[in-house]
Amino acid sequence: MGSFYNLLASFFLLAFAFSPLANASCNGPLQDFCVAIDEPNNASYVNGKFCKNPDNVTVDDFTFDGLDVAAEIEESLGFGATRRWVPEVPGLNTQGISMARIDFLKGGVDPPHWHPRSAELFHVYEGHLLVGFVTTAENNYTTFATVLGPGEGIVFGQGLTHFAMNVGKINATAFVGFNHEFPGISRHGNSLFDAKPSINYKILMRGLKLDKATEELAEGIPSGA
Repeated sequence: MGSFYNLLASFFLLAFAFSPLANASCNGPLQDFCVAIDEPNNASYVNGKFCKNPDNVTVDDFTFDGLDVAAEIEESLGFGATRRWVPEVPGLNTQGISMARIDFLKGGVDPPHWHPRSAELFHVYEGHLLVGFVTTAENNYTTFATVLGPGEGIVFGQGLTHFAMNVGKINATAFVGFNHEFPGISRHGNSLFDAKPSINYKILMRGLKLDKATEELAEGIPSGA
């Protein structure tokens, strides 16, 4: 257990260096959108969260636990994440830093996704993981991928698609750091196929460059708005 906490302490130092705290502020938005309103009495958020009265702040607003326990696993994917973002640690608000623990069963996959408000520092604690990211059109959608073992890591740029899969013979664990207190997450599969109302299947077929036979099979999918 001592080695775990030594690693965690080292990880926090790296994550701190990775954050924009030199500017003592977070320049990114804390929500997906903010509809302007002229009447302050009807406002819901200020910078993503209301600020607690300093007279009511306690040490509990800044402390957390649970990162020494494996995350709850999503059975369909074989992986799970324990996040320590601002919803879990209110003292992180405006600090521009957060972290998470990710656990993988054998063969488990963290599917392609991206964080709209943060880059990511990914560090393998146990096991072996195939990890990678894909650049934007500016760099021809180039994939950078490798297998990482204990003590090794990789950086995923803000907004870039990235993924991870356990390719080892045992369960795997990684710790990740973010340079935003609320990075946000969007899985590509969910955003395309779980959208409500659904996206017209012809748009998906052409956008995903699927063949005619697949398009014909998909004609039963709701066409959306």
